[in-house]
Amino acid sequence: MKDLTTGSEARLILNFTIPMLIGNVFQQMYNIVDSIVIGKYLGNEALAAVGASFPLIFTLISLIIGLATGGTIIISQHYGAKNMEKVRRTIDTMYIFLFFASILLSVIGIWSSAYIFRLIDLPAEVIPQAVKYFNLYSLGFVFFFGFQGTTAILRGMGDSKTPLYFLVISTLVNIFLDLLFVIVFGWGIEGVAIATIISQAGAFVTIIFYLNKYNSFLKFKPLQMRFDWEIFRKSIQIGLPTGLQQTFVAVGMLALYKVVNMFGTTVIAAYAVAMRIDSFASLPAMNFSAALSSFVGQNIGAGKLERVQKGLNATLWMTAIISLGVTVVAWLFSGPIMQLFTNDPGVVEAGKDYLFIVSAFYIVFSTMFVYNGVLRGAGDTLIPMFVTLFSLWIVRIPISWFLAQHMGPKGIWWGIPIAWAIGAFFSFLYFRMGKWKSKNVMGTRTK
Repeated sequence: MKDLTTGSEARLILNFTIPMLIGNVFQQMYNIVDSIVIGKYLGNEALAAVGASFPLIFTLISLIIGLATGGTIIISQHYGAKNMEKVRRTIDTMYIFLFFASILLSVIGIWSSAYIFRLIDLPAEVIPQAVKYFNLYSLGFVFFFGFQGTTAILRGMGDSKTPLYFLVISTLVNIFLDLLFVIVFGWGIEGVAIATIISQAGAFVTIIFYLNKYNSFLKFKPLQMRFDWEIFRKSIQIGLPTGLQQTFVAVGMLALYKVVNMFGTTVIAAYAVAMRIDSFASLPAMNFSAALSSFVGQNIGAGKLERVQKGLNATLWMTAIISLGVTVVAWLFSGPIMQLFTNDPGVVEAGKDYLFIVSAFYIVFSTMFVYNGVLRGAGDTLIPMFVTLFSLWIVRIPISWFLAQHMGPKGIWWGIPIAWAIGAFFSFLYFRMGKWKSKNVMGTRTK
């Protein structure tokens, strides 16, 4: 476990981010390898099916992950205050909640998937494969949430390294199983989903085994867990705005797919691939933001508010430099990157257009996430939810639809950075107002 309340702010945040970033890079490799195998061996329809499944998966899990974020913030602030009893009770409450939530989401997802794919006007030839992939994938939610919950607990206590080792192994297993199930066994799109489930289950089981053996405080003992309603209420209070924020984003992605679907399977496949690359490119900003949240949470818990501003400034500089580097790579190598996934020239060209437009604004995206990271770490999550709601539903989707009528698919791509710019501006504005400084989960005002 790592105390983030003493030492160089930039060094602490960077050292905390790197293992988390590497781990998430490997985790994204699940999706990257899935898309490469599908695009090369199963074709555009299968590629479009998996791409369309992603926003539905994100929609189902985003609310729960957001609620779990409330638990992470509580853990980080109580850990910063050295209140280990509250830390333990929060951990138990998180695990119990995530278990039952994962079962419920699996049932809801399997029951509703076909209807939702028809609702967003996914082409009829793509729907059967999308339903097959999604329904199998959703059976692994219990393992996904189990591992993500364990990772969030460790991160709240300042440990971003332990999950990395298990993610690396899990990703390598997933790559091997993808190739085995699709190329050797010929299981098609179902093989890709099964490979992911096995990999996620392996990651969760092995990290729990490791913690039970080497960390007495974090031993996983389901029969001894106690659900604390007061902590759960506080987690909901803090995490619900973040959960709703992520849900709005996820539902917005589904709504945006309805616009993309107007242009047929080729553009859908291109969007699916470009989104995978885009998700990969946005990892530095997202992980620095998560690290900053833990840093802010611990320092607010310890009453060291002056370190928060220093940590923010350092994070803004680091993410700006990285974002500019990623933009240059995306501009120079968009074609070869797209060709890793597909040989279809129409898909490649549409994907290149997306990457050229969107990647120019990664620095705006990173700025938005960094400011939101401070607000989340302080437990002030309500206003970022409204900012996201406004920038997505009032800006991004209407503008994307409008521009698509006049510019084709490029108009959809332009709607994305416009929404980022609006979100970044309002997040910065709210941060400058300073109301977040008076909030922490222990009920005291931080000076």
